[in-house]
Parts: sequence; C-alpha cells; structure tokens
Amino acid sequence: MQHDTPAVPDAPAEPDPRLARDARRAGVTAFVGTTIEWFDFYIYGSASALVLGKIFFTGASPAVGTLAAFATFWVGFLARPLGGVIFGHFGDKYGRKKALVVTLTMMGGATFCVGLLPGYDQIGAAAPILLVLLRMVQGVAMGGEWGGAVLIATEYAPPKKKLLYGAFAQQGSPVGNLLATLAFLGIAQLSDSAFESWGWRVPFLFSAVLVAVGLFIRLRLAETPEMQEALARNKPVKLPIKEVLTRYPRLVFLGVIAGTAGVAITYVKTTFALSWATSDLDFDRSGFLTVIALALVVQVIVQPFGAVLASKWPVRKAVLWMLIPEFAVLPLMFVLVGTGNFWLAVLGMGLATFPHAMYYAALAGILARVFPVEVRYTGMSLSYQLCTTVFAGTAPIVSQYLLNTFHSIWPVVALGLAYTAITLAGVLPLLARTGDTRAQIKPLRRLSSGVRGSAP
Repeated sequence: MQHDTPAVPDAPAEPDPRLARDARRAGVTAFVGTTIEWFDFYIYGSASALVLGKIFFTGASPAVGTLAAFATFWVGFLARPLGGVIFGHFGDKYGRKKALVVTLTMMGGATFCVGLLPGYDQIGAAAPILLVLLRMVQGVAMGGEWGGAVLIATEYAPPKKKLLYGAFAQQGSPVGNLLATLAFLGIAQLSDSAFESWGWRVPFLFSAVLVAVGLFIRLRLAETPEMQEALARNKPVKLPIKEVLTRYPRLVFLGVIAGTAGVAITYVKTTFALSWATSDLDFDRSGFLTVIALALVVQVIVQPFGAVLASKWPVRKAVLWMLIPEFAVLPLMFVLVGTGNFWLAVLGMGLATFPHAMYYAALAGILARVFPVEVRYTGMSLSYQLCTTVFAGTAPIVSQYLLNTFHSIWPVVALGLAYTAITLAGVLPLLARTGDTRAQIKPLRRLSSGVRGSAP
C-alpha cells in the first residue's frame, strides 16, 4: 500500500556525513567513467579529421576521403539511440551500475580493436567495413553510458543539488576531449609517414589502460539509493521503452531538440574546424590541435559554472543567459580562425566555448528530472542519444558538405546558429511543461497502472 508522505519536521535534520560522502564518490565515479568513454569516442573524431580517410578510403580525393571518414564517424551516433534503449532497459529493470560496467567494457574493447585494424592497402574493402562495425559498437556503448553516468551522480545527490551533481558526468566530455586532443597533439610531432603508418594507432591502444582504471573505480560503487528503493518497492516496468514512447512522447521530442547546442556545436568547433583549418587554411596539425586543446581547457574551467548558474537562478533565465551570446561569439570565432593567426584563433575558440559549454553542464540535470525513476534511464537516454544522432553526428559531415558546395565558411556559421535556435525552441517549452523552480525541475507524478512509486 502506498502510504502518505510523512509530515516535514519543524527543524531540518542534520545532514548525514555518510550520504554526503557517497554522493561525492558517485560524482567522482561518474566523472572518471565518462572521461574515459569520451576519450575513446573523441579520439575517433580526431583521427577521422586527420588520417582515417587516407588509411581506410585509399584512392579517394582528400575532400571525398574526409567526407567518407566523417560518415563513419556518424555511424557511431546512429548506433547511440540503440545503446540508450538497450542499456536503458537493463538499467531501469536491474540497476544502473551493472549497465555501466558493460558499457565501459564494450567501449574499451572496440576502441582497442580500431587501433589494431589493418588499412585498405592490407585487406581491401574489409578494412572500412570492420571500421564501421567497430564504430557501431562504440556508439552502442556510448549510448548506454551517458544516461547511466548522469543517474549515478544525480540519484546519489541531495534533492537541491541534482543539477550540480549532474555536471560531474558532463565534465567527462571536455576532459575526455582534451585528453584525446593532447594525445593526438603528441603524436602529431611524428613525420607524416610515421603518423599515418602507426602513430595514429597509439591513442586507441592506450585506451585499454584507461578502461582498466575505470572499471576498478566503477565496480567499487554501490547501486544508487533511488534505484535500490524503486527495485525494493515496485516491480520494474516490463518494457521501459514502451512506457516512455506511449506516455511521454512529447517530452522525448522536446528533450531531443533541447540538447542540440550542447552536443552539436562542439563538433563544428573541433572535428570539422580541425579539418577545415588544416586543409583550407595555413594551420598545421600541431598548431590547430593546440588551439583546440586551449579551448578545451577553457571549457573544463567554465563549464561547471553553467550548473551553478542554473542552481542559483530560475532555470529558464539561466538558459537564456547561457545560449543567447552564442549568436554573437560563434560567427566571431570563424572570422578569427579564418585569419590564420594562432592567437586570434585561440581567442575565438575560447569565447565561443562559453555558451554551449555552460549550457551542456545544466542539460544533464534538466533531463534527469524529466522522467520518473522507473523509466528515467530509458527516457533521458533516448532523448539525448536521438539528439546526438540527428544533430551532433551529422555536424561534421554537413559542415564539410556546405563548405565543399558553397566554398564559403558562412553556411557553416549559419548551421551553428541554427543549432542554437533549435535548442531554445526545445528547452523553453520543456521547462514550461516540467516546471522551472530555482535549483530544481518539478518531477513528473508517479507511474500508475500497476507501478507504484514517485519520481523524487
């Protein structure tokens, strides 16, 4: 029987130091795990911009080879919704931790195998086919990783700090990207022949060490308190994806477009811009990888302030303050990079990092509060991963196509601005529908039809 909620005592209880410690440990675990997963995912993006076209699509022109490499890059994003559904199902039925151990193992294995994969000259058409298959495994793993990592952090967090703790998982993206960029910056010092024959493989092979560290940390963490309570109180939802699609289709749609700027603009600024700057401008590999690395340092520093801002202000106000500057700084970035000057490029990339990075920090906490706990893993994973498939994974290839077609960078700028406008069109109605209170998003009411319990 569902009991009434006990009356709130007149004086708040003293915070439990053990719960605070567990929450911090969960946040660190989410951060470390997503950092490793994103490192694996991002090194593929750097490799696709610099070398995969030459290795796996021999005989194509440089522009076509880059497009083909970016197409395989997108395959990982095509697979991410499938990973969100698969691991969301198991994460909602059996727990977050078990799903996350499998995703980390899958990602590490696929990444290591890419580092061993022979090129087109060695095994012919089998090389790009195997590359696509391994990229799909990466995508499935990442599709399951993100939602579980966010929930590990937010479901351990105190009620009024869920937006802040969601930022722990989000911080893994820029740190993983930074580590991937630094890895390629290091091997970019090699000669072209050494870089293309074996150097590019080193980051993929080294990922095995990081995965071992991540598994050691992740296996030591217990299941989240909210999920333990839900499993003890209720029978799990038989088919979470059915519940999400039949009960909350509008929330899924709004969640998809609400994530656009947070996930797509970074690939315009890094993966595409790296190819553009080293192919059409006067930057060499090392020079522009350094530009990207410095911009990522800026992102690592400023991104958490987005979650802080959304926790201190009404979330709608914070979102507007974070995203609207993108309409000015993104065009400025491309103008400054287009000068070919190293320090102007650093300035432009750094300024353009602020809006979407700060918004990305708050996005996890927003989506984590949209769906009830019984289907939360599936609902938020599906929304986020569909967004990455439609917008993030296509960003480099669409940007390259626009550049090849119009021979101008301005259509690419317009694409980036469209991503920002789409985001505002999704997140503002989402906040209006789920509530917009300072530090918290109003949870949905509990599921009915045989599934008791409420979203926290």
